Amino acid sequence: MKFKKIICWPPLLGGIGAGVTIGILAYITFQSVLAGTNYGLWLAASFASSVVVVFGYPENEFAQPKNVLLGHLLCALVGIIFVTLFNITQDRSIFFITIGLAMGISVMLMMAFKIGHPPAGGNPIIVIMGSVSVDYLLTPVISGSIIILLFAIILNRFILKKNYPSKK
Repeated sequence: MKFKKIICWPPLLGGIGAGVTIGILAYITFQSVLAGTNYGLWLAASFASSVVVVFGYPENEFAQPKNVLLGHLLCALVGIIFVTLFNITQDRSIFFITIGLAMGISVMLMMAFKIGHPPAGGNPIIVIMGSVSVDYLLTPVISGSIIILLFAIILNRFILKKNYPSKK
């Protein structure tokens, strides 16, 4: 009886779900046939905190699929716009200003559109520091977010029988 309770313990399953999801994204990025191609990047640092939210606190507004996908997309897009407009790769003297502005605008837009996802707030920093292009939106932002959400739905709805995504 106690063994079943330990195996079905939500923190354990949440940790396993988070680890498996990030492990799969890392595998696709570094070991799969896609590794080393233009579509080989499926893992972003901000996804680590996204899995904490969707697997650990799935009932939270910030963990809902709309917030996860659109929050990551919006914040990465803001970063790409700043990289493009301010040509940050050439002029690092405005680096701290552009990161601060991009971060502030990202938070403002997530709040205005009601798609807050705190882990997505890291995307402008990642994008600006890496001087990435618009391809970053497809891989890893959209593709990685979708994989996180698929695993979150499988674990939360079908295994833990939670109301995820919530129907608020």
